[in-house]
Amino acid sequence: MSTMNCNAPAPASGRQVPARARQLAARLSALFEQDSLIAGQLNDAQRRLMAANARLWSGLAPDAVGLLYDGAAPAGHSQIAALIDERRTAGGADAENAVLGALQEIHWQVHRSFCQYQSACEQRRQLAVEVGELAQQLADVLCAAGWSSQQARNADVHQLAEGRRGR
Repeated sequence: MSTMNCNAPAPASGRQVPARARQLAARLSALFEQDSLIAGQLNDAQRRLMAANARLWSGLAPDAVGLLYDGAAPAGHSQIAALIDERRTAGGADAENAVLGALQEIHWQVHRSFCQYQSACEQRRQLAVEVGELAQQLADVLCAAGWSSQQARNADVHQLAEGRRGR
């Protein structure tokens, strides 16, 4: 991308926003909305990872593994203990298999959440590249229309997309 040196005087407040600037601003505005959705996906994946980690950590309490020792002791009140009890009740599995099944379930929850987080990060990285390129093009178009570089950098893309001059 070429960077234009736009030290021209500020455009008159009544000057129209060029059509190309409106198009670029509309695309940027849409990308900002998309970024907001991706940020939500990242937050959701992070919450799922934290929940899985909490489930795993709560299972490390000494009372959570009581079933492993004698098969008769209660498994405590942890989330893993609840999974163990569910598995033993539903399928009559022994304690070791119930623990392994519970840990496997948590493992896959972590795996899926991490994959979703990683995918959203990559989407956001690609989006950032596109935003950077469009922002430079928009600044170039605005400078060519007589805006100062400071005004071009500070322009509100949502207002520009509507054809208003903005800041």
